[in-house]
Amino acid sequence: MKIRIAAQVFEKSPGYRRGLVLAHGIQNGPSQAELVEELRAAESHLCAELDPDNFITQPRIAAWREAYRTLGIKPGEFRPSMDALVRRVLKKDALPAINRIVDIGNLVSIRRIIPIGAHAIDLLSGDMELRLANGNESFEPFGTDALEHPTPGEIIFAEGQTVLTRRWTWRQAKHSLILDSTSAVEINVDALPLVPDEEILQICAELSALLRKYCGGETRSAILSAANPWEEM
Repeated sequence: MKIRIAAQVFEKSPGYRRGLVLAHGIQNGPSQAELVEELRAAESHLCAELDPDNFITQPRIAAWREAYRTLGIKPGEFRPSMDALVRRVLKKDALPAINRIVDIGNLVSIRRIIPIGAHAIDLLSGDMELRLANGNESFEPFGTDALEHPTPGEIIFAEGQTVLTRRWTWRQAKHSLILDSTSAVEINVDALPLVPDEEILQICAELSALLRKYCGGETRSAILSAANPWEEM
């Protein structure tokens, strides 16, 4: 299986890249106390660093909100994932400890103020692609049984006609939900031009180290870009 980014995505967002961490043979489950403590420490640091009244001016958050506007997406209605996480933390609403993989993703996302998503690839059988929607795909968000269809032209992450994430980094589906039983995972780090490749690799290394520490298994990393748009899973 492959994971790829369609050329149209780079045309829509020049300079965009996606860092990848692929992990196999991992053991997920409830987060250890030490991992939860790391998450709480990151939340405290974020609250000390950002003003809840004007945090949307933080350069990385502002850049993602502008990228959404450029695509015709209202960022106040459909928030980039780390915008929503940061907003929640600044309201002093502690992020729930869900499981090791999800908590690791949330931890690094608020540390680095960057969108991070995770998908259980042991549940998939086809290639994964970040591309523009044709509008006929199916999306089933977790937390509801409602079936949705993406807007034609919106950026989706999909396995065939099954949408895994809508609106680039906005909302994930049930289809590749991280479960306690997940044994293989793909974690993506979405980067706009203000984040250099060197930092993307550092973030991937940080995620890999946390996965090995708390989940075991083997990891490898890559960066997808216009020059290198696909990777074997």
